[in-house]
Amino acid sequence: MEWLELISAREAEVLAAIRGHQSNAQIAAQLHLSIRTVESHVASLLRKAGVPDRRSLAALAEEPVSGLPVFPTSFVGREEERTAVAAALGAARLVSLVGSGGMGKTRLAVEVAAGQNAVFVDLVPVRAGGVGQAVAQALGVVERPPGTPTDAVIERLRSERALLLLDNCEHVIGEVGELVARILRLCPQVRILVTSRERLAVPGERLVEVPSLGASAPQLFLERATGAVSDVAAVERLCAALDGMPLAIELVAARTASLGVDGIEAALDDLLRLISGGRGPDQRHHSLQDVISWSLDLLDDEERRLFRRLGVFVGSFDLPAAAALSPELSVGAVADLIGRLADRSLIVYRGRWSLLETVRAVAAHELELSGEDLIPRYVRWAADTAAEATTDFTAVADDLRNALTHTTPDSYRLAKSLAHLSFVHGQVVAARNHYVRAAELNPDRAAADLQSAADVALISADEAAFGLLLEASDRAVGTARAVALASAVIAATRFSMSFAEPVPRERLVELLAEATALADPRDERCVAVLAMARAWASGENPLDPDLELSRNAVAAARRTGDVALVLGALDALGTALANAGHLRQAHRLSDERLRLAATASRSDPAVAAELVDLFHVASTSAIAAGDLPAAAMIAARDTEAGTHPAIVAPRLIRLYGLTGRFDEALEQADILWDGWLCAATYGVESELSSLRGHWPSSAAAIVAMVHGLRGDGPAYEEWRVRARRIAHVDNPADSLSLAAPAAFVDARIAVHTGRYDDARALVDAALAPFPEKWWSPYAHAAGAELAVVAGLPDAVECIAAAEAAAVENEWAAACLTRAKARHTGDQQLMDEAVAQWDRIGAAFERTVQW
Repeated sequence: MEWLELISAREAEVLAAIRGHQSNAQIAAQLHLSIRTVESHVASLLRKAGVPDRRSLAALAEEPVSGLPVFPTSFVGREEERTAVAAALGAARLVSLVGSGGMGKTRLAVEVAAGQNAVFVDLVPVRAGGVGQAVAQALGVVERPPGTPTDAVIERLRSERALLLLDNCEHVIGEVGELVARILRLCPQVRILVTSRERLAVPGERLVEVPSLGASAPQLFLERATGAVSDVAAVERLCAALDGMPLAIELVAARTASLGVDGIEAALDDLLRLISGGRGPDQRHHSLQDVISWSLDLLDDEERRLFRRLGVFVGSFDLPAAAALSPELSVGAVADLIGRLADRSLIVYRGRWSLLETVRAVAAHELELSGEDLIPRYVRWAADTAAEATTDFTAVADDLRNALTHTTPDSYRLAKSLAHLSFVHGQVVAARNHYVRAAELNPDRAAADLQSAADVALISADEAAFGLLLEASDRAVGTARAVALASAVIAATRFSMSFAEPVPRERLVELLAEATALADPRDERCVAVLAMARAWASGENPLDPDLELSRNAVAAARRTGDVALVLGALDALGTALANAGHLRQAHRLSDERLRLAATASRSDPAVAAELVDLFHVASTSAIAAGDLPAAAMIAARDTEAGTHPAIVAPRLIRLYGLTGRFDEALEQADILWDGWLCAATYGVESELSSLRGHWPSSAAAIVAMVHGLRGDGPAYEEWRVRARRIAHVDNPADSLSLAAPAAFVDARIAVHTGRYDDARALVDAALAPFPEKWWSPYAHAAGAELAVVAGLPDAVECIAAAEAAAVENEWAAACLTRAKARHTGDQQLMDEAVAQWDRIGAAFERTVQW
């Protein structure tokens, strides 16, 4: 299906949706496009595919589509190298084709990969920090906050059998090496084929040298010649002069129609003598640069001027982009010049126009020599493009980022638009950095842009938000400064679980006092943010907001009508209610937050940060209230929201463990542990930094419970140790987040296994007055049941001590009913317990009776 080579990246996404029989409206919603834009893409696809209707297009799309580029010319020579590469791939999972530029490494790699389940990634336009995103785009996966593109790649390839072809790696060699090493470690069925001018130096790498064509070079020349050639000896001399480089040979062979072999040979000799020593710093490129420079001498002034201007683009470009660089020409004139450059093989077309890497380097060098400053036009084009609602971000992202490395009057506008585009495409790290860049470019707007950067950082609970907010306060005055300072206090308390070191309370008190002094009581937003800061900073424990102050914050936030503020204030109130033991009220408040979130704009970073937090809190409060059906519905919405799997895993583990879906709980356990190890290894710089907090320890305890209920003693003990590692304690009782879950699990396993030797100690631990109330009902109910089945003399008193827990938690209520039935032998009570287990979907517990 050669027509597939003509479609753009966005058209490919539309085509995939058509294959899934989605309507234009559904496609528009999925890809964040207007319906009119989708209709335009569909019309373009119909034209390129040469089919009359949508049904025919869908049928074509069902055919297997290779991720490899399709070349219109024959493959000449390289049989020995092709055999060597295929053999190397059979013996090693990582094979690197190394050699000088222009030697045909890409073509050879594509020939070897043909017919396999291959994913082709062109790294030519990619700059430092963009390798993961490029691979993710090629795989069709997107970043799921707080994860990075690399995490999305690993998740996609973890269980997939595929061949990953990474093309042109030399300019990002270190970054590629890190990604490849991680894929090799975590994705056992993936093989990787790399083309580069130097090796990756990754363990297990098998190198295959790609030399010059040698004896096959004349055949390539003759295949590519556009005119009649009779002097084979002259062709051989030409190929030798060109070092047997395939790209150089192809460019020269294209001139045979106009100059003939003799004329080419003479001109080449003259050119080589003229530029002896080359014009670039890299000796390896001089022969190839000679060929391209000679080819440029055959262009007229207009062609050459446009060619060197196109060297500004680091990625592909379309006609409007090229025309933006030449405002003195009409669009028709630019189109004509592009056609002439394509005829001379200086630019190529694959859905969009582009220059080969080495050709682009020559064009950029030519532009530098000309003294023409195209940067203002380039940045203006980038700013205009980024601001367009229908921008195909994937196609232009590399150039938008590159344009932002320059400073012109349009750079600020570009930074803001690029930050927004990156954010809506799930690239939260890039979005944060672009907002920071915007703050650097426009001091007058720095405070607001740094606030936006902080909002993006809070999506992944990144403690960098605290520093960004303090910097925003330094750039602001009056009420705006008060808001930034109060927001910093909120970030340092509400998200303290992700901080490597907590912000000292004295520092928070100082910041809050300064914010209070600057606040304008007539500014409702300022009043609301300050009220929320006071609530969160009210207690010695940063996660213990004052109940009455939290109510005040909610009232103040509601007066502003700001959805993000209301969501945040409701979180403070819900946390305060839960800490006071009012778990059902906290759960109902989370339901209100979920309903409110449904009306919010997800394109606002502040709202997005609240939504990420909301799913965590809503799931936690549902579990705390024992409302397992509600927790299941929240989990389904959480998964649909695209949150990183390692962040979702703890919530799913708790749900699956309590409902008896043990296989699914253990599947999530590996995801949790891998994510936690990543966060622990890479510290606060990790994209999963929020996992460094103690909160996942309760999920690890539930994994231990699952293994214990299944009779796997060694795994039970291993996960008890892991739970303590996550909580950073040797004794669970010393952890605010682990004390109650660990006591619950130990009591529950003792009941199930009938091991009562230390029942007294386990019951006392389970009935302790835990400072953290979320898991207290589970521990108290399990402790009471253990007291009954172990025959402890104070079993009745233990049941009475757990009665309050049953009021706040449906799981605890069912467990306590079963404990009473066991104590009294009352079958009616046991039937009631079974009905309670049925109502909350606790399948395993429902089977346990006497």
